[in-house]
Amino acid sequence: MHDLTDAVTSIVEASPISTGLVHVHNVGSTGAVGTVEFEPGLQEDLPAVLDELIPPERTYAHEQRWHDGNGHSHVQATTLGPSLTVPVGDGSPILGTWQQIFHLECDVKPRDRTVVVTVRGEA
Repeated sequence: MHDLTDAVTSIVEASPISTGLVHVHNVGSTGAVGTVEFEPGLQEDLPAVLDELIPPERTYAHEQRWHDGNGHSHVQATTLGPSLTVPVGDGSPILGTWQQIFHLECDVKPRDRTVVVTVRGEA
């Protein structure tokens, strides 16, 4: 799990956009993007709850076809979603005090991921 807030904020603040939207998108089928209070407890809780709701040990049709051990990873990532759109005001993302933008890799092995950040709006 990675905190993307500072990186996204830097991109928005470097853009000419004052009012609009910033879109954050994970490229890949086992990663997710969202918002959370990015603190150690929730960094532990979110993956644990996902494993309870969508357990790795369950039999998935994806496993029957590909035998790569990550059927649950795809379902978890799909449940959370690959992207997030946040409003921009006064040249910065509009987030709550305890709200940070995160990326979560749900796969069973480390992955190098590309996260695309797009800023649209008016200067």
